[in-house]
Amino acid sequence: MTDTLYDGDFYKWTQAQVAALRAKDLAALDLDHLAEEIEEVGKSHRHAVQSHLKILVQHLLKATYQAPPRRSWLTSIDNARTELALKLQDSPSLHAELDAFLAWAYPRARKAVAKETGLPLATFPETCPWGLDQLLDEDFWP
Repeated sequence: MTDTLYDGDFYKWTQAQVAALRAKDLAALDLDHLAEEIEEVGKSHRHAVQSHLKILVQHLLKATYQAPPRRSWLTSIDNARTELALKLQDSPSLHAELDAFLAWAYPRARKAVAKETGLPLATFPETCPWGLDQLLDEDFWP
């Protein structure tokens, strides 16, 4: 029954699983799907941190190398920092992965900004010119 409910009405399945968890009704739990869904939630948090970090770096690059900075970039920088702070507050263990996330995000952000601005890729440093402390500091502006 839980497989059918899982595939047929996901929301109803979630509510049935929450009720079973709260009632400690282990027999009613769809453990395989619960494990899958919990794993996906973790991946989603991880992906959100990576994505917000990439957006942050993109707009910092634009604000630094393409004058004058646009208000929308500055707003985007603030928003990305806020979202990163919230995600890292909810999942502090992701702090340990920030270096790897930045190593993933920076080259992608650099290429995206070069395409978007029409500036040569060589305009932007090959490695991120800012440390994580600077990137996450709401008062830091290059």
